[in-house]
Amino acid sequence: MTPGRDDDALSWDGDDDPTLDVGAAPEAEAPPVDEPEPVSASPASVEPEPAALPDGFQAVGPGSETVGRIAPDGTVTMPDEQAPMGNAMLVALGVFGGVYLLFTLGWILSAGRLEFFSILAEVPRVAFVVGLVLAAAAPALWFVTAFVLTRGRPAWMRIVWLAAGAVLLLPWPFLMLGVMGQ
Repeated sequence: MTPGRDDDALSWDGDDDPTLDVGAAPEAEAPPVDEPEPVSASPASVEPEPAALPDGFQAVGPGSETVGRIAPDGTVTMPDEQAPMGNAMLVALGVFGGVYLLFTLGWILSAGRLEFFSILAEVPRVAFVVGLVLAAAAPALWFVTAFVLTRGRPAWMRIVWLAAGAVLLLPWPFLMLGVMGQ
């Protein structure tokens, strides 16, 4: 530390000190030059924006099948596009996805308990393993199949198919015997 410079930060003296490095002076920016926009070849070659109407309005006449819908939030959905899923549907898909994941886990955990019964029933080991793999994969396959096959259908139909799968694919051995058994 240099003696006599301890209080420099507390005073305005010395701003004209030649040893003071204030950095380079900022350069003045040149004003941006506006470039003219290119002129299109002809106004007929410009494609018009697609038309859309808010709820409560109905397009009639030629070309009315190409008129989209304007949602209250301002998003435009054209007739050939699917409407985005709502929050309730996304939550329902998440819940069913979690349930099916737990079902897969239940089938895998109950496999050890069922192996004893397969030996008693003289089921070949290969058949038992194939059945177990199919049973464990069934919830995931049902979820994907229900999602794909109900893509163009109403949302309630997708929920019905997912709920039916939740009932049909219950891991009954896990529910009846548990992991450890009696």
